Amino acid sequence: MRTYNRNAAVAYAKRWYNERNPEYYDFEQLGGDCTNFISQCLYAGAGEMNWTPDTGWYYASLNNRSPSWSAVEYLHTFLVNNTGDGPRGHEAALQVAEIGDIVQLSFDGIVYSHSLLVIETGFSPTKQNTLVAAHTYNAVDRPISSYMFQSMRLIHISDEVGQ
Repeated sequence: MRTYNRNAAVAYAKRWYNERNPEYYDFEQLGGDCTNFISQCLYAGAGEMNWTPDTGWYYASLNNRSPSWSAVEYLHTFLVNNTGDGPRGHEAALQVAEIGDIVQLSFDGIVYSHSLLVIETGFSPTKQNTLVAAHTYNAVDRPISSYMFQSMRLIHISDEVGQ
């Protein structure tokens, strides 16, 4: 069993928040790059993918990737249901946020359409002192409270990766 390396996920985010890693396709023109970037961060921390067809979480190329790699809702579904290889998580209150966790935002209160990586939290995490990194609208050290959203969810990533 592997351990999720939260520091590695954050280090990756800080390295690549304002650039695009050439090893991955830039989804900016295909609806946004936010979840692709978050998946890259998760992979930096988890060190393994889940190659299960249709329901896994993997990236080999633009045409050989899982829906969960680059789509907000599919990433959520994968993380909260995964019992195999790769990272896993569960929805939790913001107050338990740790670096390396995922925040997803809904701008209309219905559909979640933006993914962010938690890179810093206050002693007691709040929207004001929890800082994130993101793509599409490149950001680092941005407080969640600076986004205009209707609802949010935290996906707390488990410390254990894989089976």
